[in-house]
Amino acid sequence: MSSGRKLMQLRKRLGLTQKQVADAVGVTDQTVSNWEAGRHIPKLYPAQMKMLCDLLNLTLEELAEWHI
Repeated sequence: MSSGRKLMQLRKRLGLTQKQVADAVGVTDQTVSNWEAGRHIPKLYPAQMKMLCDLLNLTLEELAEWHI
């Protein structure tokens, strides 16, 4: 399963919108949409990765397994 699809499934399971994810990591909701659709691979700064992990209740190791 692609990292975008994993992100979308986890986001939905947590009841989060694309806008909430986008706001948490400092990108646009269109960027999150593009990640989930596989059009773009996330390029995040370390602080953004940490914010994404905190929001999704993931460890950095778990996120790294997604190849983000």
